[in-house]
Amino acid sequence: MNLRIALVGNPNTGKSTLFNRLTGLNQKIGNFPGITVDKKLGYAKLNNGKQIELIDLPGTYSLYPKSADEGIVFQVLADHKNSSHPDVVVLVVDASNLKRNMLLYSQVADLGIPMVLALNMVDLSDKQGVKIDANALATKLGVQVIPISARNNVGIHLLKQAIENTSIATQVKEVDVNFLAPDAINAVKKRINSDNDYFALQVLHQHEHLKFFTESEQADIEQIEKSHHFESSKIQAAETIARYKHLSGILSSVVTENEQIQKFSFSDKLDTVLTHKIWGFAIFLLILFIVFNAIFAWSSYPMAWIESGFGWITETGHNYLPAGMLTDLLLDGVIAGLGGIFVFIPQIAILFAFISILEDTGYMARVTFMMDKVMSKVGLNGKSVVPMIGGLACAVPSIMAARNIENWKDRMITIMVTPLISCSARLPVYILLISLIIPSKTIFGIISLQGLALMIMYLISFVAAIVVAWVMKIIIKSKEKSYFIMELPVYRMPRWKNVFYTMFEKSKTFVFEAGKVIIAISIILWVMASFAPGNRFEKIDAKYVSTLSDTTKNLTHTKTLIASEKLENSYVGILGHAIEPAIRPLGYDWKIGIGLITSFAAREAFVGTMATIYSVDGGEGDQATISQRMKASVNSKTGLPVYTFATGISLMLFYAFAMQCMSTVAVVYRETKGWKWPVIQLTYMTAMAYIAALIAYQLLK
Repeated sequence: MNLRIALVGNPNTGKSTLFNRLTGLNQKIGNFPGITVDKKLGYAKLNNGKQIELIDLPGTYSLYPKSADEGIVFQVLADHKNSSHPDVVVLVVDASNLKRNMLLYSQVADLGIPMVLALNMVDLSDKQGVKIDANALATKLGVQVIPISARNNVGIHLLKQAIENTSIATQVKEVDVNFLAPDAINAVKKRINSDNDYFALQVLHQHEHLKFFTESEQADIEQIEKSHHFESSKIQAAETIARYKHLSGILSSVVTENEQIQKFSFSDKLDTVLTHKIWGFAIFLLILFIVFNAIFAWSSYPMAWIESGFGWITETGHNYLPAGMLTDLLLDGVIAGLGGIFVFIPQIAILFAFISILEDTGYMARVTFMMDKVMSKVGLNGKSVVPMIGGLACAVPSIMAARNIENWKDRMITIMVTPLISCSARLPVYILLISLIIPSKTIFGIISLQGLALMIMYLISFVAAIVVAWVMKIIIKSKEKSYFIMELPVYRMPRWKNVFYTMFEKSKTFVFEAGKVIIAISIILWVMASFAPGNRFEKIDAKYVSTLSDTTKNLTHTKTLIASEKLENSYVGILGHAIEPAIRPLGYDWKIGIGLITSFAAREAFVGTMATIYSVDGGEGDQATISQRMKASVNSKTGLPVYTFATGISLMLFYAFAMQCMSTVAVVYRETKGWKWPVIQLTYMTAMAYIAALIAYQLLK
C-alpha cells in the first residue's frame, strides 16, 4: 500500500505549486465521497524509490471551516476510516508570514498526526530580510522543518527525505485546550472513545457536519453540548488567542527581521497604484484592452494559415477522393465543422496565456480586491469575483468555485450571474461576427477597431452580471451577513513554463470538448441538409436541366443556385424556415436560426454550424472560406446582405446574454440541488438575450 501524504496549508502558500512539483503530470481530479468538492490526487516517488499518494486538500486558515471546501480538511484529518486520511501531513507555510500560517500548524499538530513542516518561499523571505532558524524551530515544535522554494525546485529532495523519516506525531504539545471546556471535553472523549483533547473539542464544535458519527453518537454529543452550556463562538475565540500567544513565544526566538527593511516593500508601492480607487480601474481597463487587441493582432497570421490549410484539405479531397455521399460528408460536414473550431485556437491560446500571466504575477488577486468595493454595492462580496473572472474561461468550474462563498444569498446570486460572463465558447462567435461587421482598421496605428469591439463585448457581460446581481439582491431575501478577507500575494515574475502549459492544456481542452460536439452536430446537420422529404430535390434538378445544358450560361453560378435551393428545401431548411418568424424581428434568417438551435448544446457550435451549412450551400466548386461565404450571403427575399452591422450587433448581444450551454445548466442543477434555479436562470437569460437583440436590431437597422 502506498504511503498517503496530505498537503495542508493556508491559501496562497504555494501548496498547489508544491503538489505540481512533486507529482508533475501524474495527477487526477475527482470528488470527495458524498460531496462535490474537488479532490486533487497525485503520485510521486521518494528518494528511496517508494511511491507515495499525495492529496492536495483545500486551502484553509484554520480547522474552523467557513465553506464546504474548508470543512473537508478537518473531516479528512479527523476520520481515520476516511479513504483520504493521511499517514503523514506536510503542512505548507509561507516563510515570509510565519505567525499567521502557524495557527493552522498548531491546530493540526494537536490532532496527533505525523507531520513535516515545509517552510515555502524562503527565497522571498530572505529578500524581505526575514531569517528563520529552521533547526531551532524544529527543536521547539518537535517536527522536521524543511526550508523549500517549490517554485524554484529548492529543498524538494530534503522534503522527500523528511517524509521518509516521519512516522510518529510530535511529542511536543502545542496548546492544552482542556481548560476551555474541561467537563464537556472529557464527556465527549469518553463517549467517542478518544484520548485526544483537541479532537474532542473540535467534535463539540463541528459534530453536526461530521459524517462518521452515528445518529446515536450525534444525539449524545448534542446533549453533552447543551448540558455543559458549550458556547462554540466564545471558545473558538479563546482558543485562537491562546494559540497566538503560545506561537509568539516560540517564533520570537527563531525569527529575526532585518532592521533595514523599508516600511513599504516593492509590492506595497505597486499596490498604492494598482489598487487605487481610480488609477487601479484605469490600469485594469488598459490591460484588458491590450489583451483583446493582442487577440486580434497576434492571431491573424496563424488563423490565416489554419484556414488556408483546411481549405487545401477540402479542395484536395474533392479533387482526389471519389465523388459521392461519404466524401461530401467527410469534407463538407466533418472537416468544415472542425475547421470552424481549429481556426480559433490561436486566439484561445493568447487569451489563456494572458490570464495565466495575470494570475501568476499576483495581479488577478488585486483585481479581486478592487472589485470587492463594487460587488458589495450590488449585494455580493469579493469572493464572487473569483468565479466571475473564472467565467472568462468556462462557467462550469467557476460555478463550482462559488462553494467557497459562505453566505447563501451571495453564493446563489454568484451562481445565477456567472454564466453572463463571456466565456471562451463565446469567443469564436464574437470573433467571427466582428470580422464580418467591423473593418480591420486601426486608430493612431495601434488601436485595433476589432480588438476594441471585442473588449466592449466582454465589458458588456461584466456590466450585465453586476446589474442582474443588483436586481437579485432585492429579490432574494436573506438575513446572513457577508464579509471578505483576502491575503494579497507578493508580485512575482510569471513562470513561463506554466504559461505555455496552460495555453496548451486550455487549447487542447477547447478542441477536444468542442470537437466532440461539433463533429456530432456537423454529421447531423450534413445529413439534414443533404436530404429532403418526398421528391423535392428531383424537382429542383428537373427545373435546371435545360439551364445546365446551355453552354452560354455560367455553370458555376447555376450549380450554386441549385445547391442553395436544395438547402432551403432540405430537412434543415424546413426546420429553419419554421422558426424564422420568431427570429426575423432580430434580423436573422433561417440559417442563423439553425445555428441558434445547435448552439444550445454548446455556444461554439454556432461556428461549426455556419461552416457546415455554408459548405453545403456553396457546392463542390466553391472553395471560399466560411467568413467569405457568410460576408457574401444575401437575403433571398430582400436581396440585401444577411450580415449587416445591425444583424451582427444583434447576434453578438444574443450570444452575450443567452444561456445556450447544457453543461452549465447541469452544473447549476447539481450545485443548487434542484431544477428551480436552473429554470429561472435559463428563462431570464433567454428573455434578456431576445429583448437586447430585438432592441439593438430595430434601432440600428
